[in-house]
Amino acid sequence: MSVTTVPIHPIKKGSLIKIWIGVALIAIAALALAYSGTQDVVVNGATNEQFLAANADEDGVITTASGLQYMVIKPGEGASPSATDTALVKYEGTLRDGTIFDANEQTPMPVGGVVPGFSEALQLMQKGGEYRIWIPSDLAYGEASPGELVPSNSLLIFDVTLLDFISAAQMEELRAQMQAQGLPGGPPPAP
Repeated sequence: MSVTTVPIHPIKKGSLIKIWIGVALIAIAALALAYSGTQDVVVNGATNEQFLAANADEDGVITTASGLQYMVIKPGEGASPSATDTALVKYEGTLRDGTIFDANEQTPMPVGGVVPGFSEALQLMQKGGEYRIWIPSDLAYGEASPGELVPSNSLLIFDVTLLDFISAAQMEELRAQMQAQGLPGGPPPAP
C-alpha cells in the first residue's frame, strides 16, 4: 500500500501579515457594530435616568444641580436673562426618538413662564448663544402631557438660540406705548 503525499506550497512572503491585518480589521468592525448597537439601546431602550447618565459622560455636556443637562454649541455675549425677562428665541424640541414636537424660528416667551428646565437653561444663556438642552421629565411636564405629541414623563431635547431678551421694565414700557397708540394689546380707542 502506498501513501499519496500532497505537496504543500510555501506561503508567499508577506501573506501571513495580510491575513493578520484582515483578522484585525474584522475584529475592529465587529467592535464598532457592537458599540453602535449598544448606543441605540441606550438612546431608545434605556430609561430616562439611564439615558441622562450616559449623556452626562459625553464631551461638552454639563449637568446642573437640578439635573438639567446642556451643551454650548455656540457661546453668546453679554448678560443672561432673568426669570422676569422676556426672551426672543429660536428653538426645535424633540423627543429621545427624534420626533419633533415643536419648533419656532422666532418667538417671544417669558423666561419664568415656561417649564422649569427651559427657564433654567435660558437663564444660563447669553444673547446669540446656541445650546442643546436635555430636560428631565420632572423639570418639564412630568406626569402631565401637554398634547398628543409629548407623552407623559418625556425627556425633552431642545436646540435653542437666544436671539435677544428684554427686561420686564422694557416690556411694560412697550406695552404702555402700544396702549397709547391704540394698537392691539391696549384699550380700544375712544369713539
